[in-house]
Amino acid sequence: MSLTPAFLDELRARTLLSGLIAKTVKLQRAGREFRACCPFHNEKTPSFYVNDDKGFYHCFGCSAHGDAIRWMTEQQGLPFIDAVKELAQAAGLEMPEQDRQSAQKAERAKGLHDVMQAASDWFETQLGGIDGADARALLKRRGISDATRRAFSFGFAPDSRGKLRTALRDFGDAMLIEAGLLIDVEGKEPYDRFRGRLMIPIRDARGRVIAFGGRIIGEGEPKYLNSPETPLFDKGRTLYNLDRAQAAVRKTGRVIAVEGYMDVIALAQAGFEEAVAPLGTAMTEHQLERLWRMTEVPLLCFDGDSAGQKAALRAAHRALPLLQPGRSLAFVPLGDGLDPDDLVRTKGAAAFEAMLAKPQQLSDLLWQSEVAAEPLSTPEQRAGLKQRLTALADIIVEPSVKSEYKAEFRERLDKHFDRGPREFQPRQRQAGGARPSRGSRNARGVWQPPEAPPSAKARTLGTDGLDPALAKAVLAGLIRHPVEIARHMEVLGSLRVASGALGKLFEAVIDVALEDRQLDQGKVLTILAGSGFDQVASELLRADTLPFSFCRDNPVDEARAREDLNEAIAVLVSTPVIERAVGAAMAAVTAAQYEADDVEYAALVERHDRLAQERKALGDRLANLRLADEEDFDE
Repeated sequence: MSLTPAFLDELRARTLLSGLIAKTVKLQRAGREFRACCPFHNEKTPSFYVNDDKGFYHCFGCSAHGDAIRWMTEQQGLPFIDAVKELAQAAGLEMPEQDRQSAQKAERAKGLHDVMQAASDWFETQLGGIDGADARALLKRRGISDATRRAFSFGFAPDSRGKLRTALRDFGDAMLIEAGLLIDVEGKEPYDRFRGRLMIPIRDARGRVIAFGGRIIGEGEPKYLNSPETPLFDKGRTLYNLDRAQAAVRKTGRVIAVEGYMDVIALAQAGFEEAVAPLGTAMTEHQLERLWRMTEVPLLCFDGDSAGQKAALRAAHRALPLLQPGRSLAFVPLGDGLDPDDLVRTKGAAAFEAMLAKPQQLSDLLWQSEVAAEPLSTPEQRAGLKQRLTALADIIVEPSVKSEYKAEFRERLDKHFDRGPREFQPRQRQAGGARPSRGSRNARGVWQPPEAPPSAKARTLGTDGLDPALAKAVLAGLIRHPVEIARHMEVLGSLRVASGALGKLFEAVIDVALEDRQLDQGKVLTILAGSGFDQVASELLRADTLPFSFCRDNPVDEARAREDLNEAIAVLVSTPVIERAVGAAMAAVTAAQYEADDVEYAALVERHDRLAQERKALGDRLANLRLADEEDFDE
């Protein structure tokens, strides 16, 4: 199936967005628009607007934004293709024809959904019967109420090798085997996979049963048994309770990832319906990405024993390459060997809520883990700690986040080992006041002489893909706030590849930080002047016309000016990266229009849309810096 941009545009044009949203949200007319209390977060004053002319909705409170398709995927929880199909049917549009293979795959999946739902219904009936008495007693001992039992569709699989097979015989053995309900052994009759277990249905994001988890009633191993991988069930991409948690996350603004089914169920019964869990495996990249689609900083609350602590650390390491500005993880350490189920049953919901309010940040977890890894009494051991922390930061792909982690770890090392600031000692200058350049070594280790100082003409700022105005403003801000130079040394180092005076000036700025991290503006100007950058530095210091707080002399709020500078550096470095990613994603979408199946194509479209939103977010961040500053300037 090929969903061309023209088809999607026609679909949006035929869909009355206000009519679609009004099915679940009460809208009020506001001029040419409609407004309502936002369905994505709790609020008392309406800040959610729907514009039919432009075909989008927007919340000024939580920044939720999208069109009809995004409404169906984000608010209704539908996969991309299902959202398009539903909208197309309502709009009277025929979907592009599927190829035979895709059609057969869809038909087979439909049949598997039917058999899984039938199995769930049968298990639930068995739980209420005579054979389910022990399973009901187990639920009672665990404090599971009847309402919770019904909400999560608990069931029971009798200790029999053929009762389920007989009950669902109309589907045929082949489909029951493909669904993972029967075990097929060559030369023998297929037999029931789940026997003598409390059954917990596992559902997809739309609430359809795709697998089961079975807990043994008495003693025995394994304690929990999951369905095998099937065409419906991919363990590494599935989160238990995702279908129920999505709506809760929109209200609470948080998602809590725990280790197992019973933790999720106990938390939901205690009022924490935004809990989800992986399925007997370590948290995967796909599961992390799904969590981040719901909230920027998911809370991971694993068991308080050593296994739970190791699982948290594995999740932390796995998240590092995926971090983005604003996107991270936080951890809720329970301690005392407790798990969330134990905690809410013994100490109550209020105690758990108090722990959620004070999570441990990802950087804290990594730091504490590495500090505790081995003694730090010798220089070699301290160097090993520094090396391990640097290696962790290097895993991060996004440049500005990587830089922040390196700066954070560097500051923690200095503080931990009580290293005070070094006294400023200017380098010896050559005759004429010019500072000697260090030179460099090539790949073979042969020393190469330094380049000649830049000429006056070469000092014209060239940006090589960077935002020229922003690059100029950042340099001006670094000169005015030199304490920030060391904090962003790695990021600034990546900008040395720029040609002309810009690259050389960034290099000179790094040299300044290497010389002394406790500089003031006067010392910076002295060093830059000695390197032949006096004219460029003077021009940058006349940058008060640039609409950024960090470009001004004596800003009213020094702390805010430094925060704005940090944000500007992050935007400056991230923009070229995201622009390249958007271009590559668009090329992939175009190339896949006539070759990829509908699932692959939808994934590519979704990736392009997400990257485009990230690009827009970068632009918004920069615009917010400018607008906020201009308002202050007017005052």
